[in-house]
Amino acid sequence: MSARINALLPAALIRIFAFAGFFSAAILLVNAAKRAGIIPTSPFTQLAAPLAQVAAIGLVIGAYVVMSRPAGALATSGAVLSVTSLAGLVGVEFVLNLVFPYIGQDVIAVLRAGPLGIALTVVSLVFLLGTVVFMLALWRTSNVPKAVVILYTLSSVPIALRTVFPETVLQLGLVGLAVAAAFLAFWILRNVPRASNNVSQQLAEQRITPLPGTSGRSPTGGYSPPRNRSRVWPLKH
Repeated sequence: MSARINALLPAALIRIFAFAGFFSAAILLVNAAKRAGIIPTSPFTQLAAPLAQVAAIGLVIGAYVVMSRPAGALATSGAVLSVTSLAGLVGVEFVLNLVFPYIGQDVIAVLRAGPLGIALTVVSLVFLLGTVVFMLALWRTSNVPKAVVILYTLSSVPIALRTVFPETVLQLGLVGLAVAAAFLAFWILRNVPRASNNVSQQLAEQRITPLPGTSGRSPTGGYSPPRNRSRVWPLKH
């Protein structure tokens, strides 16, 4: 599946996905610094917070298409869940950064007790499930360093379950996820040429297809078109 998608995506676009991962890592570090009080909360930091999830969508897609082996159902399921949940987390971040800071705690409590609370919980759980499944697929079908996979997975737990863990653990999770995302983006950049070459070779092999009724191979092993069996008589002057 990933090889077919890679055939449709130019290497330049895959590199853009990788740089999106670096951008996501940078925003995650900004979010961690904001929550720790290292940098002040401002309209810029509040507006930038959801961009981490937007850029992470590109990171997941980039990792999916450059897997070392064709991605099976496990990788496809993990990628779909991850992309879907990250899209939902964009809305979550907008609510947390652009709505909750401007309303009272009693109103927030009422909102969390209603459908909004259910939506936040569902999106967070789907994000955690998608991350675990996709990282397991990367562990099994790619040469991503195992330490990066473990760090990415563990760092996602306090982010998905932010209401359960203390604030310090959440900040460490943001930093850990930023580091893992940066390493994963670097891995994508290193594997783009290899993935492109593999796809090019597969496409070349598909073009050399024997015609019906012919062997399709010359004595040297390459493809040779069928010979014209009609006799050409010399012209008379």
